[in-house]
Order: sequence, then structure tokens, then C-alpha cells
Amino acid sequence: MPNERTLPGKIVIAAFAALLVIALLGAYIIQRSNRTRMALPVLGQAPEFSFTERSGKPFGTRDFNGKISVVDFIFTTCPGVCPVMAGRMSHLYKLFERYDQVQFVSITVDPETDSLPVLREYAKEQGVTDDRWLFLRGPIEQVSQVSEQGFKLPVGVLPAGHSSRFVLVDSKGQIRGYYASDEDESQLLLEYHIRALVGAMK
Repeated sequence: MPNERTLPGKIVIAAFAALLVIALLGAYIIQRSNRTRMALPVLGQAPEFSFTERSGKPFGTRDFNGKISVVDFIFTTCPGVCPVMAGRMSHLYKLFERYDQVQFVSITVDPETDSLPVLREYAKEQGVTDDRWLFLRGPIEQVSQVSEQGFKLPVGVLPAGHSSRFVLVDSKGQIRGYYASDEDESQLLLEYHIRALVGAMK
């Protein structure tokens, strides 16, 4: 018959062991979650294109090289998701203002309305004071192709039918992630991934 005096001690030891197992398991899950969150698979290559930036200078696929880029598709008169997207991009633009290797690229899906002067004025409205946030214009057929076939973003009837996702492109022109512009968690993940790619460049 077991000694009743040792029973409480055994219970304490068993409880401690159980807590230790739970703590170790929790640490493993958190570590694995963080590792998954920071995982950056190569999802494809940025498409070949050559558009015109608001400054009048050409911008094409080669301009992704040596830079960490966040790409989106917008139009200046958009009454729906674009203001949210612009706000998110503006936040990133300010957040990474000390990182010259990080650039932001917005491509208009309404080039008929969004002339270069219109894009320059829109950039000013977003608080853009340098060339870290670029605004591109090109023929609508090419823009649609670059979005749908190049960046794998669905396209409906343009201009309203553009994707609201951000695309992360690394310094080799490789697509590394897609992020919902209307989800806080997705945007935080984008910030983590930008920092991870910047760190990998050092």
C-alpha cells in the first residue's frame, strides 16, 4: 500500500512535470509559428514590362534589381478600396523612410484619366517627397496583362476590377508574397517580411 504521506509530493512533482511539458510544447509551437511567419518562398518572377513613371522617366523590370519592392495597382479617382490601399502604402513609405533599398510601386489601372501630371499631384497628396514611392502609367492592355499574367493578380472590369493586394518583390526581381491591404495582420506580416529581405541583403 503506498505511503499516504508521499502522495502530495508525487502530485506536486507530476503537476510540475506536466507544466514543464506544456511550457516546452508552447515554446515549440511559438517558435514554429514565428518560423512559418517569416518563411519567404519564391512564388515566381516579376514580369517583363516598361512603363512611365510620373517624372517621365521609364521604369521597368530591371528597376526591381537591388531593391525590395512593394507593388500595387490603383487609380486616382477610385472611390472604393484605393484610399485604404494608399493609406497602407503611405504608412509603409513613412515606416521605411530610412531604408533606401526599399521602394513602393503603384501602377495605375486607369491611364486614360491618370496622366503623368495627375499622378504627380496624387503623389503630393500622399505626402511623397522623393522617388521611394513611384507611380507608373502604361497602356491599359499591358497593365492588365502585367497584373493578371505577370503578378498573378486577378483582373475584372477595369478600372474598378483591380486587385487590392500588395505584392512583395525581392532584390532579384522574385515575387515573395501577397498581402491583403484591408487586413491588419497581413500588413504586419508584410512589414516583417520587408525587414527580413532587407536583412538578407546585408
